[in-house]
Amino acid sequence: MPTPDFILELREKIGHALLWLPGATAVVLKGDHVLLGRRSDNGRWTPITGIVDPGEDPAVTAVRECQEETGVTCVVEGLAMVKAGREMEFPNGDRCTFLDHAFRCRWVSGDPVVNDDESTDVRWFPLNDLPEIREDLLERIAVAVEFDGRTRFVTDPDGTVSS
Repeated sequence: MPTPDFILELREKIGHALLWLPGATAVVLKGDHVLLGRRSDNGRWTPITGIVDPGEDPAVTAVRECQEETGVTCVVEGLAMVKAGREMEFPNGDRCTFLDHAFRCRWVSGDPVVNDDESTDVRWFPLNDLPEIREDLLERIAVAVEFDGRTRFVTDPDGTVSS
């Protein structure tokens, strides 16, 4: 996956130190199906995710990433959840934690296609028959599906998500 230029510039100054980054997840729904991509770096299925560029609004990121990665056009219906993720370490030693903004999105047009080098496959999955997905990503999908207009966020130090 290409690393954004602003992160490469930061890494030149801070090395592998922990970065706190804003992220966006587009949980794109089409009826009772959700759009997932299979990552090229680890082979895992995920909703559509991306790093928020400097000066970009997270909802814009969600829509942009969906279009760039899958060719699907979506519209944001609401901010379903805001939650800090776990610390991640990449094979090169770089460390980061994302503050993720999970958006409930609705499909507008387009058929999913692998549109860049970040995915090896993209497709619709029935919500009741999802492939193996990391628990925190399943949480984002569930919260977006159940979205009632109220954003959920962590209110307890133990990581409990509340509305």
